[in-house]
Amino acid sequence: MTTKSIFYVFLLISLSLLVIVSSSVTVNPQILTTCQFDTIYQLGDSTSDTGNFIRDSPLSPFARLPYGQDFSLNSTGRSSNGLLIIDYLAMSSGLPLLDAYSNPNGTFDHGLNFAVAGSTAMLVTDLAAQNISNPATNNSLMTQIDELFLHLFYLCENQTDTECAQKTSKSALFIVGDIGANDYNYALFQGKKIEQVKALVPQVVAAIKMALSEVTWYGGVYGASRIIVPGSFPIGCLPNYLTRFQTNDSSAYDEFHCLKDLNNLASYHNELLQQAIQEIRIENPNSVLVYGDYFNAYEWMLENAKSLGFDESSMQKACCGVGGDYDFSFERLCGSPGVTVCPNPDKRISWDGIHFTQKAYQHMTSWLIHDIFPKLACRV
Repeated sequence: MTTKSIFYVFLLISLSLLVIVSSSVTVNPQILTTCQFDTIYQLGDSTSDTGNFIRDSPLSPFARLPYGQDFSLNSTGRSSNGLLIIDYLAMSSGLPLLDAYSNPNGTFDHGLNFAVAGSTAMLVTDLAAQNISNPATNNSLMTQIDELFLHLFYLCENQTDTECAQKTSKSALFIVGDIGANDYNYALFQGKKIEQVKALVPQVVAAIKMALSEVTWYGGVYGASRIIVPGSFPIGCLPNYLTRFQTNDSSAYDEFHCLKDLNNLASYHNELLQQAIQEIRIENPNSVLVYGDYFNAYEWMLENAKSLGFDESSMQKACCGVGGDYDFSFERLCGSPGVTVCPNPDKRISWDGIHFTQKAYQHMTSWLIHDIFPKLACRV
């Protein structure tokens, strides 16, 4: 059996595991094929980057094992041990996995991934004006929008409007996010108080709304677009935040041992984002905009951790990491010498203390598909 054949079998097995989410939620593994998407365009940060960041930063840990250790034993730039949400969405749509925009050998017939690890919703210059720096990249959401439109312009060269609309809008799915988490990450880890970061949320959401306006404008020119806009995860449940803001005050934690103030920040972001989505819907009635509820997908996973096969005693510990109560250290990140990987990543939710394991992404995608499919206006 060839390497390509082995990888294809691996994808089929992974996709088959999407069928049953829990005793109460069942998902057809290829239900998104009924939407007849021909292409998917992804914008975002490290939760959806499939290889853009490592083209600019080839020495990044994302470019080497153990990242990608369960992805055909190959590191691809994904910030996980294997597949991401975008990979499972593509598989459910019956499409190949998306290549990174910056991949010179990529195949772009069925979409493209513009997401870049470390990118922000706001422009880097706008963050710098508030004394918040981006140590990872100069890429922002509007950078990705510019690259998306440049690609679409290239596709539509020498085509009629009808041909262009069919390829780039009517049969396309646009995913704008998850984005904005790094705006808050950089602010918080550079010493801003939660109250100061909360004041940043309207600006972050405004940047996302501007990007959505651009995408829906394009859809309005060439036909109705379908757009998924993911919200924020409950960041107070992540090992990096639990480590940085650890406290002896038990009232600071919720029933899942997540930091309430940080989850409230994420909830505030999601609240404003949903308001922005509704405003865009009113302005663009021919576009279908669907909120991707990552927050509740994650909490559902916590609530059903045992039945989903996770080790309940390690739900907030990194699989790839060492140190402290959460197997995470800012001084010794995943990929550093001497940092170990847990024996079975499928038992953990967190991969490296910042991002999630393939198994966690798989389960969250199943919940997400169950939630968004009725709202995507697909023909069944």
